[in-house]
Amino acid sequence: MKTLILYYSRTGVTKKVAEILKEKLGAELETVVDTVNRQGVLGYLKSGKEATLKISPEISPLVNQPENFDLVIVGTPVWAFTMASPVRTMLERYKGQIKRAAFFRTQGGAGSEKTFPQMAEILGQSPVAELVLLTKEVASGQAMEKMEKFVQALK
Repeated sequence: MKTLILYYSRTGVTKKVAEILKEKLGAELETVVDTVNRQGVLGYLKSGKEATLKISPEISPLVNQPENFDLVIVGTPVWAFTMASPVRTMLERYKGQIKRAAFFRTQGGAGSEKTFPQMAEILGQSPVAELVLLTKEVASGQAMEKMEKFVQALK
C-alpha cells in the first residue's frame, strides 16, 4: 500500500511523530508549508486566532500529489481546540485527491475532540484510523505503544 504522510508542525512535536510513522510504515513524508511566520509569542497568538476563526492561510503547493497514494495520513497539532490552520487549507485544497485517510494529532491537553470530526467533514470521509498523542507522551517516549497500535490498524 502506497502511503503518504502529510503533516504540519510549528514546534516539532508533530514532526517527530510523522518521522516515526514514516519509518514504521515505509511511507513518503511531506511537510505542509505555510507562508506565515509563526515563531514566538506573536506566532503562537496568530496561530490560535486563525484556528478559532477557521481561517485558511496560504500554503505552498504539495510536492507529492495525494491522488497517487492509496492512503494519506494527515497529522496536525491542536490549536485552539482544533486543527492547525495550514492543515485546514491543505485539506480544503486537496480533498478531492485523497482516496483514504487516517488522522493523527498532537496536543498539550484535553478539549480537542472536535478536531477529527472537522477534518473528516472537510474531506467528506471518515478516517480509517485515528491517533491522539499528548506532547508529554511524545517527549518522554511513552507514545510508542499508541503509535504501534495505529500502525497495526492501518495494515
